[in-house]
Amino acid sequence: MKHLKKVAIAIFVFVVATSFVNAQSKVAHINVTALLSEMPEMKAAQGELKKLQETYRADIESSMTELKNKYTQYSNEATTKSEEENQKRATELQGFEKNIGEAQQAAQQELQKKQAELFAPISEKAKIAIEKVAAAQGYDYVIDATQGGGLIVAKGKDLLAEVKKELGF
Repeated sequence: MKHLKKVAIAIFVFVVATSFVNAQSKVAHINVTALLSEMPEMKAAQGELKKLQETYRADIESSMTELKNKYTQYSNEATTKSEEENQKRATELQGFEKNIGEAQQAAQQELQKKQAELFAPISEKAKIAIEKVAAAQGYDYVIDATQGGGLIVAKGKDLLAEVKKELGF
């Protein structure tokens, strides 16, 4: 009877240990930043953003040059103008400076909006590909291995190559 009890306990422990091992989840990792930076769509989006940024920069530089020219002109003519006229010109220059600052802020906001607009579908496409590869290989969790992303040990399966293959590059 004692022997039967020991065998029953041993079988119970074996079954519990086996089910625990089977219940553990499979975990993989991928450097999402590296994936996104290598996607052709991302390179095209970054090129489009750079063009837009250059356009805004050129417009603002043009305005700054115009402001400098007016400032120089007004400074040179200050001695020949009345105090009232000089005060009016100073106010005009301040208003012009304010407009340039507002244009810079508006340009920055437009760039951020355009970036979000361009990057959202690319990120979604990458996410879908990651999910598809993970499901096909039986992974329950995929951790972002981007530097500083919180991953300390990366001994699991790296899905970067398979996801890139899924995306066709």
